[in-house]
Amino acid sequence: MIETLPRREREVFETLCRLEQGTTGAVRAALADPLSDSAVRTLLARLEAKGLVAREAGEGGVIYRPAPEPEILATGALRRMVDTFFAGSAASAATALLGLTRSLKPEEVEALRRAIDDAGERDA
Repeated sequence: MIETLPRREREVFETLCRLEQGTTGAVRAALADPLSDSAVRTLLARLEAKGLVAREAGEGGVIYRPAPEPEILATGALRRMVDTFFAGSAASAATALLGLTRSLKPEEVEALRRAIDDAGERDA
């Protein structure tokens, strides 16, 4: 559903996902191309009506957060990226991602080894 959002709604939603939660002001400040406060409130209200954003009262005013679990959103976005840019190949996508970093921490290397081993065992 996220890919069908209008550009500005998607931008506000993705910004909120990066922040994990925030006020209208925090979302507005984090946007690459800031909007007015009322425009951000309007877009957050539209996203809330679509079930993508939840809000609650907080100390600094209304706090917004993505309604779906971040892991669910990340998995869906990653699946679309792999299908679109890597012809469905997780290995090609992983290789490209590894090429973006200069070095990995030992715990990251170990996590990758475990993930590769687990994937190999599932296919065996």
